[in-house]
Amino acid sequence: MTEWPIALSTGCFYRRSIFDVLGAVRAAGFRQIEVCSSPMHLDFHNDADVRRAGEKMRELEIHPASLHAPFAERIDITSLDAAVREAAVSELIRACEAAALMGCENVVLHPGPEREGRPPEAEFLQRMHHAAEALNRVADRCSALGVRLLLENMLAHLMFGHVRDMMYLLGEIKTTDVGTCLDTGHAHLAREMGIVIQKLSGHLKMVHVNDNHGDWDSHLPPGAGSIDWPWVIGELRRVRFQGVLVLELSSGEKETVEAFLRRAVQAREYMEWLCRRGGAMR
Repeated sequence: MTEWPIALSTGCFYRRSIFDVLGAVRAAGFRQIEVCSSPMHLDFHNDADVRRAGEKMRELEIHPASLHAPFAERIDITSLDAAVREAAVSELIRACEAAALMGCENVVLHPGPEREGRPPEAEFLQRMHHAAEALNRVADRCSALGVRLLLENMLAHLMFGHVRDMMYLLGEIKTTDVGTCLDTGHAHLAREMGIVIQKLSGHLKMVHVNDNHGDWDSHLPPGAGSIDWPWVIGELRRVRFQGVLVLELSSGEKETVEAFLRRAVQAREYMEWLCRRGGAMR
């Protein structure tokens, strides 16, 4: 055990129904999960399926720590087209409503679009303004539903791919109970690991734990890439992090549920070992 619960993201099973994997996840010893919003995994537009998923998790004594809101190029809260923005906000709010119906504590959301590059400054600022307006609407709905909204740092090549962009948007949200989710892989690729925990510390409620070699978002188990995990643990302790560590790992295309879960258990045991031995400070 660690001072932080270690959950599993079901994103590794995005091609499989949540109902086909929950039993195996619980048997592998995971008591908390982050629910993936892939339609093949769980159609969050279908209230009956969402309720059934919540009931199944309660039956298995699995706590849904979070739902990861959908992200796709079409879900663009920064769009210059008002109709596109409205459709994106509606989709995100629908996901928040599903999270509440399922009993999730948090909704993790990418605050920007899956769009590469940075446009000219005037357009960038306009898109920032649209994002802030949209996030305020989503945050208000989350507050009314009793679900906490968490903004996740994005991949470096995307429009809002640096921590300063997310911190600006966080400052524009009027609802007070909005936090952040640190994705370690994204921060490593952005070359921001050295500053991101301190920057997010006042709002940090969750950490997506995954590793890479600094080249692409491979979602390796911790210790399989080049992230300095003893340092990460030490920094989380230094800033008095109180939240959940979520293993967000990739699975092989033909990998069985059982084979993946064996790797996930090894990753959990590695994080537990690191926490027992204590983090290293730079």
